[in-house]
Amino acid sequence: MLSEQTFNWFLVGMAILAGGVFAALFRISAGYGKFYTPKWGPSVGNRLGWVLMEAPVFVAMLLLWRFSDRRTDPVRLVFLLLFELHYFHRSFIFPLLIRGESRMPLSIILMGVLFNTLNAFMQGGWIFYLSPPDAYPASWLGSVPFILGTMLFLGGMFINIQSDSIIRHLRKPGDTAHYLPRDGMFRYVTSANYFGEFLEWVGFAILTWSWAGAIFALWTFANLAPRAARIYDYYCQEFPGELDTRKVKRIIPFIY
Repeated sequence: MLSEQTFNWFLVGMAILAGGVFAALFRISAGYGKFYTPKWGPSVGNRLGWVLMEAPVFVAMLLLWRFSDRRTDPVRLVFLLLFELHYFHRSFIFPLLIRGESRMPLSIILMGVLFNTLNAFMQGGWIFYLSPPDAYPASWLGSVPFILGTMLFLGGMFINIQSDSIIRHLRKPGDTAHYLPRDGMFRYVTSANYFGEFLEWVGFAILTWSWAGAIFALWTFANLAPRAARIYDYYCQEFPGELDTRKVKRIIPFIY
């Protein structure tokens, strides 16, 4: 494992890279989902693509925990369980629920695997190796940051899962029409699923009270906000006059 100083420089580099990705994604639309295009190269089915892209971080985090001498620490175990709860759903449950036969480019998958592996190193490296041994006493589970952060994390996960379900059920079997999602947090943002995911990782940053968590939240916003803006523009064109642009924002209710 790296020294703490080297790890901190790694975090700085990841923060700077997040800014570059944020700017780039306003110019380039990642070619998956409703913006899929064969220009991104060879592809696989969406279900397999999501498993290949998300499962590595689930496994990497488990390995970092398994080989740490802090693996029996109760607070760090709770951190692990929350992190893995998200990625178990994203890696093994969400793909099974996908409807349709959309494709995901291998290039997108490989970029996702690279980032997810680096993120496992960020979170697991801090939690299980580089955080001070006494940083998370048992009393941390009753602290304000932990309670507030956990509430945000679980609330965000609920919003994310609920929003994905709303999108999946917009169409009845055999229906090919397009619909504007309106239920749940879609009353306030056009990318409610992205808002839920961003809220999760803001919560994780707070409950771990770590720069590693904060930079992951930054990365989440940098990756999802440009796509949310593109989806917003897409809905404005697809449903002219139906989207209340005064009330409904892109990814953060009442703000953006």
